[in-house]
Amino acid sequence: YFSGWEFAGVVLSMGILCGTLGINVAHELGHRPDKLNRFLAKATLLTSLYMHFYIEHNRGHHQRVGTHEDPATGRKGEGVYWFWVRSVFGSWLSAWSLEKKRLSKKGVSIWGLQNEMLCYNLIQISALALVGFVFSLEILIAWILASIFGILLLETVNYLEHYGLERDQTDNGSYEHVHPSHSWNSNHPLSRVLLFDLTRHSDHHANPTRPYPLLRHFNAAPELPTGYPGMILLALLPPAFKYIMARRLKAETKRIALESS
Repeated sequence: YFSGWEFAGVVLSMGILCGTLGINVAHELGHRPDKLNRFLAKATLLTSLYMHFYIEHNRGHHQRVGTHEDPATGRKGEGVYWFWVRSVFGSWLSAWSLEKKRLSKKGVSIWGLQNEMLCYNLIQISALALVGFVFSLEILIAWILASIFGILLLETVNYLEHYGLERDQTDNGSYEHVHPSHSWNSNHPLSRVLLFDLTRHSDHHANPTRPYPLLRHFNAAPELPTGYPGMILLALLPPAFKYIMARRLKAETKRIALESS
């Protein structure tokens, strides 16, 4: 059995690994075209109990980013704590909706093994039950808490990546194409190394299947004030975050407009 401090350390360490390495590596693999890498992406997401991310991110977020239809886009003036609630639950519901729509087009019932969301939830519940049975309740609780920490770390990064950036809606109700200006970038070396160049987010949205070592920097993309570690800590202080980002958003919008004119 762990002491209180040991238990907290285990949860914190596992949570950081879930959020930085686990989900982030799964994100990269999930964009690869081959079945093996996509299988590995889903298996890796199991370690964070966030398997539906594979569905919602690839088929939802990348299509709806920068709109109010996307639960994973941080809105201007929105605090990170409310964003956590909206994104976590909204993304889960969105994944169910996407699967229901996919199966409906094929004329297949949602109550079957072809429903990936149903399978993912059954797999995760089974994994939790197995860990609790084979090991102990303490280990089970540690896994759940570490997963929650990792998920919130991921969602904080989601919050930063598109905060306050919106795509214009055309006359026919559709949205403009995703441009580099719809994602915040950060070229700080530590962030790039820790997150496999996820910080070059504009190129990732323009070319989702491009391997991370080949992602490029765009001058037309707004730049975050600091690297991701600093921005994550700043986001936890919503008044300070909103104040700094309001000024940054205004300055970067002006810079990009001048450079493109």
